[in-house]
Amino acid sequence: MKWNKYRLATTTEAVDLISYTLAEMGIEGIEIEDKVPLSEEDKKRMFIDLLPDLDEDDGKAYVSFYIEPEKDHDSTLEEVLAAVKELADFVDIGEATIEKTQTEDIDWMNNWKKYWKPFNVDEHIIIKPTWETVENVPEDTLVVELDPGTAFGTGTHHTTRLCITQLKKYMKPGQEVLDVGCGSGILSIIALLLGAKEASATDVDVHAVEAAIENAHVNGIKDDVYTVLTGDVISDSAFRHQIGEHKFDMVLANIFAEIIIPLSGVVKEMMKPGALFITSGIIDEREDDVRAALTENGFEILEVTHSGGWVSFTARA
Repeated sequence: MKWNKYRLATTTEAVDLISYTLAEMGIEGIEIEDKVPLSEEDKKRMFIDLLPDLDEDDGKAYVSFYIEPEKDHDSTLEEVLAAVKELADFVDIGEATIEKTQTEDIDWMNNWKKYWKPFNVDEHIIIKPTWETVENVPEDTLVVELDPGTAFGTGTHHTTRLCITQLKKYMKPGQEVLDVGCGSGILSIIALLLGAKEASATDVDVHAVEAAIENAHVNGIKDDVYTVLTGDVISDSAFRHQIGEHKFDMVLANIFAEIIIPLSGVVKEMMKPGALFITSGIIDEREDDVRAALTENGFEILEVTHSGGWVSFTARA
């Protein structure tokens, strides 16, 4: 069996945002080619002593990805191009053309696992792949087991870390938490492990819902305290009613500004008065837009945090 490889021509400026977008769509095995020199910090982290000579950085970059053989490639590529072109309002996406090649049968869906190792979110939370082990864990440290599968959210991305930090800072034991666009379920699972009474999670992708349920079970979380549903919170009022009216003490949304802005107009239907709305997945350039939407929809902004070009808002209903 041969795999189809797709190589997207873009710019170094857009690489991070495009990679994040592809990951949100459930596309794995992303490869990046550019001429940006590695920093000394990068070299030390990657244990690289000898590097190939590169031509001068011309701002061009390529993002390559693979699509599962059984998927409808034409429709998936249309979705990819549409999503990438939407980013043109915020960043120079360059040519945004896709070249197709074929590669031999390789276990692309699992090879990435050998590069993902246990890591610390902070001094007291370790996220560990289900296939790895950690030893000598301090008693006051929470170890979270995770297999993201095709769902985005391993905790390593700036946006996820921002949400985890704010969740840990503001959540109180016994609260009820909602995770919108849950991906692997990492945020709602951590909420439960930190003492939430119950958590609900939603995603438009059925594979994300399956991954979240599996990850919850791996972490010893029972179905009676964790509900994961497939649906669109923004456009479907019946779905919002199903999730719960004025039920939650905290809502988490690590998505995109384009989704957070309309979400801020309906999410209060599911929040208790005074509940917290913690959002991330917002690039720096959209900070003012999200701030305006939150303010217009009656939220009190308590805190704004930044990391690696991304923004998180913590707001009160």
